[in-house]
Amino acid sequence: MPEPHEPALIVGAGPIGLACAISAKRRGIDPLVIDAGALANSIVGYPVGMIFFTTPERLEIGGHPLTCGGAKPTREEALKYYRGVARAEGIRVRTYAKLVGATRARSIVCELLTSAGAERLECDRLVLATGYFDHPNLLGVPGEDLPHVRHYFDEAHLSYGQEVVVIGGGNSAVDAALQLFRAGARVTVVYRGPEFRKSVKYWLAPDLANRIKAGEITAHLNTRVERIAPHAVHAVNAKQRALDIPADRVYALTGFQPDLALFGRMGIAYDPRSGRPKVDPATLETNAPGVYLAGSVTAGKEISEIFIENGRFDGDKIFGDAQARARAESLYLHIGRPTGE
Repeated sequence: MPEPHEPALIVGAGPIGLACAISAKRRGIDPLVIDAGALANSIVGYPVGMIFFTTPERLEIGGHPLTCGGAKPTREEALKYYRGVARAEGIRVRTYAKLVGATRARSIVCELLTSAGAERLECDRLVLATGYFDHPNLLGVPGEDLPHVRHYFDEAHLSYGQEVVVIGGGNSAVDAALQLFRAGARVTVVYRGPEFRKSVKYWLAPDLANRIKAGEITAHLNTRVERIAPHAVHAVNAKQRALDIPADRVYALTGFQPDLALFGRMGIAYDPRSGRPKVDPATLETNAPGVYLAGSVTAGKEISEIFIENGRFDGDKIFGDAQARARAESLYLHIGRPTGE
């Protein structure tokens, strides 16, 4: 019995994957979009009530307006918006179906893992718009897999009255530390660098500095985590002093990276140091014929380069003609460096 055949398979039902599907449909191609999780799964993973850093028009896809109650949309408003776009455009979306590999025969044979077991289907074009949120940068220390350790920030309220250690020095770690403090947690931030990252948002950095100066949040810089125990984080600072930090909950917010193992299984060439794949900048096709990348996976480990704001134009590069690709590049340049979601 022949495998099901699709003209295009788009892997990742986030904003960029949906934008790619719209680009395909408007050119007469009806793609199937799959996702290992829910629709817009990366946004599902954001903290409840989170407000985007960017304004609504920069999150819009397919010309559909994103309306919100404030100057910037919330997590919940974004989820409602992307559900509505998928419904209005008639995009075929299959959730909880994970791509685990693909090989080239007459067409591209894709291997999927679903709740019903392993499946295969064929497609003429395969677009990976998988982002990076499924693959956190692990600390690689004992105890990282304990149940009170998380690589995703959920909701500050859950930590009221508890000792909480936040590991990291970027926007996510700083924002989480401030929210946790204001929700009544006793917060300690541990970061391996000598200072917090310069990319921390301008309104977060002074807030954290003031909380540290006032003794309301404890910070250990130049400090390396060596082990996580059920009720403590064991670390060593630059002076080789051992620190035993009480911890009822631990948030290891150390960033993410694309699924480089999937790249390897599919034969997609990439730089092993940066994780940056080799793609045609005009069409986003990889060295594997018929396989394309869209969104943040095109930047490898440099996850601050591509966001919804500029990655939403990638579908026109993949499915469009030369004129559409030129327009997409022009819009990308007009947006400039993204402010981030």
